Amino acid sequence: MADPFEVVTMGRLGVDLYPLQSGVPLADVESFGKFLGGSAANVAVAAARLGRRTALISRTGADPFGDYLHRELRGFGVDDRWVTPVPGEPTPITFCEIFPPDRFPLYFYRRPKAPDLHLRAAELDLDAVRAARVFWVTGTGLSEEPSRGATLAALAARARRGVTVFDLDWRPMFWGGEGGASGDGGATGPAAMAAARPHYAAALAHATVAVGNADECEVATGEREPHAAARALLAAGVELAVVKRGPKGVLAVHRDGTVAEVAPLGIEVVNGLGAGDAFGGALCHGLLAGWPLERAVRYANAAGALVASRLACSSAMPTRDEVARLLGDAS
Repeated sequence: MADPFEVVTMGRLGVDLYPLQSGVPLADVESFGKFLGGSAANVAVAAARLGRRTALISRTGADPFGDYLHRELRGFGVDDRWVTPVPGEPTPITFCEIFPPDRFPLYFYRRPKAPDLHLRAAELDLDAVRAARVFWVTGTGLSEEPSRGATLAALAARARRGVTVFDLDWRPMFWGGEGGASGDGGATGPAAMAAARPHYAAALAHATVAVGNADECEVATGEREPHAAARALLAAGVELAVVKRGPKGVLAVHRDGTVAEVAPLGIEVVNGLGAGDAFGGALCHGLLAGWPLERAVRYANAAGALVASRLACSSAMPTRDEVARLLGDAS
């Protein structure tokens, strides 16, 4: 491409329907807000809000919710040229319950098959994937074919150019795990983990950066303890391992021996969903800027904290000025 994107993400896209009442069971909620959602889409929005030129590779249903998502992507400054409709499949919707500070169950409606899992390798613009300065894929994209093959084909074509990020993004119900709801990572059923692990290993072999929480690291490597998980991710092939530790902050370890441990920020949590995606978009921003590892992770941590202090995900993604004010500097 003559003018490559700074960030291209690939994966989940849908509509989030979030309660406008906090602390109320879903059965008793009376009103909802409608938002663009999906981890890959949210990361693209987060990077765009920080001034980066971004695009999303995904699919929607050929329905009004799909039209809504195209409009939202464009409004957030995310290029939607590679977001295409799948006739006959409904655009996914996701409900949540909001029980601050740490319980936010998710209910995914992605059947009979989510459009984003219909991504096909033959339909990808691999030249654009190769040219992007940052390419971001997620674990959800590995859960079914043809998306699995498309995700691995994109990573192989990328050939570890630039920054290639694998967001471990573990949702066990997409792999046959227990239950219909998931919090941050969800229940890690042994069968679901066993099904996912070889595909995670294949993706890690092509990635330069891995990002995940304790559950996600366990799926990918068998390790939950942060330092052991980081070492295992580096051994799997990445150059940078980022382990999100929830209320204990973030650990990042680079293959060159650089280590950054960033403490959490003291904020009042409204809705923890989307904080990880804000973290991801801001991490892309810091890596593109060439910042030292500690500064990039500290900035990403602040972006995630800001979203956790707000109701929504995509529309809550912070600007550079908002992150700078929270950190008290001019990052």
